[in-house]
Amino acid sequence: MLRHLLLVIFTATLAFTAQAQQTEPSTLPDFRLPYVDPLDIPVSQRTSSFLSTFSGSDDNELLPDITQIYRIYIRALEALSDDDLVAAEQYITRALASIQRLADEYPEAQSSRRMAELYRTVMIEYHIFYGITDPIPASEGEIFAVLEEMFNLEDDLFESDRFVIPGDIDLRRTEVPLILNTQVHNQINFLVNRRPEIMERWLERSAIYFPMMRQIFEEEGVPEELIHLSMIESGLVPTARSHARAVGLWQFIYATGAHYGLEANWWIDERRDPEKSTRAAARHLRDLYNTWGDWHLALAGYNVSPRRIRSSIQRAGGVRDYWAIFPYLPRETRGYVPGYIAATIVAMNPKEFGFDPKLDAAPWAYDLVPVQGSVDLNTLAEFAGITTQELRNLNPELLRWATPPGRTPYQLKIPVGTKEKFLENYKTLPESARRQVVVHTVSRGENLGIIANRYNVTVRDLYAVNERLSTTIFPGQEIVIPVPQGSNVAIAANTPSRARTAATSSSSTAATAPTQNTPANSARLTYTVKSGDTIGHIAEWYGTQAWRIRNWNNIGNTIRVGQRLTIFVPANQLAMYQNVNAMTFAEKQAFVRDRRAGRVTPATVATTGSAATGADTYTVRPNDNLWDIARANNTTVDRIKQLNNLTSNRIVVGQVLRLR
Repeated sequence: MLRHLLLVIFTATLAFTAQAQQTEPSTLPDFRLPYVDPLDIPVSQRTSSFLSTFSGSDDNELLPDITQIYRIYIRALEALSDDDLVAAEQYITRALASIQRLADEYPEAQSSRRMAELYRTVMIEYHIFYGITDPIPASEGEIFAVLEEMFNLEDDLFESDRFVIPGDIDLRRTEVPLILNTQVHNQINFLVNRRPEIMERWLERSAIYFPMMRQIFEEEGVPEELIHLSMIESGLVPTARSHARAVGLWQFIYATGAHYGLEANWWIDERRDPEKSTRAAARHLRDLYNTWGDWHLALAGYNVSPRRIRSSIQRAGGVRDYWAIFPYLPRETRGYVPGYIAATIVAMNPKEFGFDPKLDAAPWAYDLVPVQGSVDLNTLAEFAGITTQELRNLNPELLRWATPPGRTPYQLKIPVGTKEKFLENYKTLPESARRQVVVHTVSRGENLGIIANRYNVTVRDLYAVNERLSTTIFPGQEIVIPVPQGSNVAIAANTPSRARTAATSSSSTAATAPTQNTPANSARLTYTVKSGDTIGHIAEWYGTQAWRIRNWNNIGNTIRVGQRLTIFVPANQLAMYQNVNAMTFAEKQAFVRDRRAGRVTPATVATTGSAATGADTYTVRPNDNLWDIARANNTTVDRIKQLNNLTSNRIVVGQVLRLR
């Protein structure tokens, strides 16, 4: 009742607001702000005036999309009020997908308060719908709280704190200009005086990653100083993950990472690979420079969408200069480029700013060893003589408890100088240690007991290989299944199916056709999917289980009209099931009822003929028509009408029709 009342109030409020803002009922409002020439404002007031003018308006261009997502969310609540759970699920997942699409297309949405509230609102409903008690996923890494503070500095901070830039700093000539202005001073002051411990950590981590980054940026022909951008992107933490699902040292969203060749699947995420992501970042920055012709604009383009930069340039009178379009950019981007410049200046002159970081960390280096199949990281760490965490630190792209399966060996990184020891130990690894696993995608109505029973494992097995697995699971969640040795389940690890399985030994091969694992004493049938069919329906018609059909055909829950499925039935019941494929939907439902009631059994079929094709008579059931009856019984409508003296196509439930 309360939810319904809130829905009514929310809907009415949204409708009233939309009506008040729109000039035409069918037209979305124009959210563009009036152009103001920055030269009309005194220098001392220019920045603060613009921030005041545009504060809170950074996401106005996203309002039509945000509004549409709220409408989808309202439809979900309406469906819940009507107890239509299927529709509610569709709307909730559609709203979440729309939010992710918006975040992928417009990185500036990450800093939008409206987007944050929208995401939280929809995610709360998602958790309620599926009974998820875990907290809503947050960002991982200190950097995001720091940036929130860093990019929202007051504009008079530099003057009020009486901060003075050291006179002996080295502003060496760089290809990307290191401009000193109020915004940059503010950011330097923040890093030096407000949060020096953060800058200290960044400097210490730079000893690990910067030598590798410099080499890659040089190879890619990108200014070396741009490696400092990684400081304000991730704080030099390879596993950093933002609210918008940007990942890694260089905070790639999935789409951009994929564009630059970074693979991300259930087993690995190369956005977390320091070297691969750094090379992708260098190429991305180079492409942005080629697009905008200015390094400061290229940096802004790393943080915000091309659409926002173009609109900001237009507002600035067509000037392609970051500082000219500065007032028209989102608040985060207004702090982003000054933040990069500040971090670069301090990192190039640490002692002048009072820093004495410990730079004794070894630069990023490793030996590579090939690992065939899915092998537990604990075992591999023992082979190298290091801890599992040390192994994970060298291989941050690994997402699971083991190396990824497949026919191609995984190139594992181990400490320099441990390769010989590792390979000697690796020779002793028994084949049984290369475990075969299945990645199961949870369907509605499943629990851990059902899943364990399906794969012939124990619930304890599931807990052993799934970190932080809760007793509460939800549709779409992926669970690793440790398949017992000798299982026939085997397809490629990156197969994009709803229930991915993975062969992990070198002898495994990808199965792209239906399995030949024929059940004992069974007969094989083929069923052609028709409109409205589901795997659950088909399983019911053939007296089997949906998971068996998925396994027989190596598919997930999605089927398409015209798809041919392999079905196995008991050999002594073949005659009873062989005509199911030709029945109408209503006939199949009636067949199930008759079978459960004992009116259709292998014995009755043997003595009276098939339940459909070959029978001499047919009793009309609800929703039947002559055309379907004729097709199911290998005859014609005219023949049935002739045998039964029918003058029209009208038939009634319970009527017995002669077919032969």
